[in-house]
Amino acid sequence: MIKLLLLMILAHVIDDYFLQGILASMKQKSWWRKQDGYKDMYKDDYQVALLMHSMEWSIMVLLPGMFMFNLPELFLAAVFVVNTAIHYYVDDLKANKLAINLWVDQGIHIIQIILTWHIMLNVMGL
Repeated sequence: MIKLLLLMILAHVIDDYFLQGILASMKQKSWWRKQDGYKDMYKDDYQVALLMHSMEWSIMVLLPGMFMFNLPELFLAAVFVVNTAIHYYVDDLKANKLAINLWVDQGIHIIQIILTWHIMLNVMGL
């Protein structure tokens, strides 16, 4: 089952470093303020980008397990919501509140993956 963990970590790296695209910039409040024509009505739009990235990341990390196992839908929904919320909070701490660095950000995401992997194996009785 180490293969599953490694695939989940690979999915994390692919999503957090290669697939974010414009969301990497848009999830930062400061990016919005620097745009020509910025208006106060856009002050919270970074949250949408942050949520989209967090949801995308959560799905990517779950994909290997979804391909390997017939995971219960309630489990998938719960893990998706929890991982999305944690990823959102952690990325906001790094990108907007400037309270943590990339080491801490990535460490927390790896812990998320390990916990998700462990719970997934328990759900499948492995």
